[in-house]
Amino acid sequence: MTTQTVAVVLAGGTGQRVGGPLPKQLIEVGGRPILAHAIAAFDSHPGVDEVLVVMAAGHIRAAAALAAPFRAVTAVLEGGDTRTASTAAALGALAGRPDGTRVLLHDAARPFVGRGVIDRVLAALDEHDAVAVGVPSPDTIVEVAGGLVAAMPPRASMSRFQTPQGFRLGTLRAAYELALADPDLLATDDCGVVHRYLPDVPIRVVEGSERNLKVTRPLDVLVAEHLATDPPETP
Repeated sequence: MTTQTVAVVLAGGTGQRVGGPLPKQLIEVGGRPILAHAIAAFDSHPGVDEVLVVMAAGHIRAAAALAAPFRAVTAVLEGGDTRTASTAAALGALAGRPDGTRVLLHDAARPFVGRGVIDRVLAALDEHDAVAVGVPSPDTIVEVAGGLVAAMPPRASMSRFQTPQGFRLGTLRAAYELALADPDLLATDDCGVVHRYLPDVPIRVVEGSERNLKVTRPLDVLVAEHLATDPPETP
């Protein structure tokens, strides 16, 4: 049986830091909503069989209308108040799927993920159960405690994570079963959940792209408008 690949576009947040009346994933850049750009990247990829969209409560109808033209979208789900709650909603929709199913979890606020990045995640999932996307940090990263520098890790060892993050479904399920039972759960991404609750599972890091911008603040919208006019990156 052929292994299925499901991409989950996570649009559960409302993007308060961007401002404005709409969730950031519904803001248009290059004449198209950010969410539509993100869906299109996976819908057009030959290695992706199915796309799920997890949308912020109160905006399901808008997301469904945007998703309707895409061949691979099979459901638009209501997300939770946190990233982990939105991923949990996607896992609920995938209940009953084989543990070997490949799952790609992508921030809807990253509208310009390239095919090459997706290719690298899928290739790494042939040998690993968890895959992250990273780019080297151009800045020195320091750990701060009480307003003072507590540690200064070597910059060469630092990487900024992007999405999609890829998993074998069984691994993601096992990590979330443990995470959701933990009253002290605090996580900002799904590789973080696997790293904390399944520490023996290696997480492979593949090369990301500076074009794979996350729209978080008003300045990011301006940058995204510029990127929308550039030709898509090649693998």
